[in-house]
Amino acid sequence: MSHVASYGQVADLAGLPRRARLVSKVLKTSNDSEIPWHRVVNSQGKVSIPGGLPTHRLQLSLLREEGVELRGTMVNMKKHRWQPSLDTLLFQLSY
Repeated sequence: MSHVASYGQVADLAGLPRRARLVSKVLKTSNDSEIPWHRVVNSQGKVSIPGGLPTHRLQLSLLREEGVELRGTMVNMKKHRWQPSLDTLLFQLSY
């Protein structure tokens, strides 16, 4: 099962609390195809990309392909929110 994180959660994990907009900007301007940008949603679990853009449809499609449950443009955050263990945070994440 795939997991998602909110922009704020990514900012917190990066040591940049209250910098969710910075995470959004970095993901928007990054050309690195290795970054799983489609797994980052807003704090309510919604896809933040405006509905008329092709990347909006692409994000929804990629999430569905990975088995993420959606209701419209909202992710079931209770089921899919990434909650790493302390061991993972301290010893297994590489930067």
